[in-house]
Amino acid sequence: MILGKFWSAIRAQLNKIANVFWEADPIAQMQYEHDKAVEQLKEGRTGLETYRGLVERVTRQANNSRAHVQKLEAETKAYLKAGQRETAAKFALELQKAKKELAQHEETLQLHETAYENNLKKIKHAGAKLAEIRNKIQKYDAELKMSAAEAEIAKLAESFDLNITTDFGQIEQVIQTRIDRNRGKARVAADLSAEGLQQIEAEENMQKVLAEEALAQFEVELGMRSPETTRIPEAQKELGPAVEPKAAETTRN
Repeated sequence: MILGKFWSAIRAQLNKIANVFWEADPIAQMQYEHDKAVEQLKEGRTGLETYRGLVERVTRQANNSRAHVQKLEAETKAYLKAGQRETAAKFALELQKAKKELAQHEETLQLHETAYENNLKKIKHAGAKLAEIRNKIQKYDAELKMSAAEAEIAKLAESFDLNITTDFGQIEQVIQTRIDRNRGKARVAADLSAEGLQQIEAEENMQKVLAEEALAQFEVELGMRSPETTRIPEAQKELGPAVEPKAAETTRN
């Protein structure tokens, strides 16, 4: 009883392993069964060919018996017409035996022909079934591959959903964060670069005024201009305090 349970447990585990391999690649399993059936069909065809050789031999025996009967009939008729009844009787007795033998051969031949035709029909039917199985294997193989591809495409389409909960969504968030950080750095740099521009511009204006005054002074020294006609450049007005025109005229007078 213990051994029986032990072997039952082993068979159960082996059956479990067999089912794993069976379900792992069903197309390959179908192809294996198909190939095994093809081999069996080949063996059956070889047996049928051997059996057909037996039928041909029985057919030849029946044909020989038929020819022997026809010969004995002709000889019996010939001796009977010739008036040789005793000899004709001997051939008639031989003819009777030959007819019995011919009947046996024809009966045997009929049995073998029937058996051959039945086996031939079975093999043809099996061949047709194998052709159907081949078509099914190709069909199922194509459908399995197509369904697997569709499943992968569906999975891929789902992963391409740029939702924040998906990997692509999280990656997109990281990219957007980096873009915002880079833009922030660029804005800060631009804002910092604007500092001191007014001071720089004021210094440049002052340098222009000083250059204009130096040039005016040089013109006075050369006698190209009189001191009275030398006026303060416009830039000086912008830099210095505004002077009323009347006050300036009173001062000259």
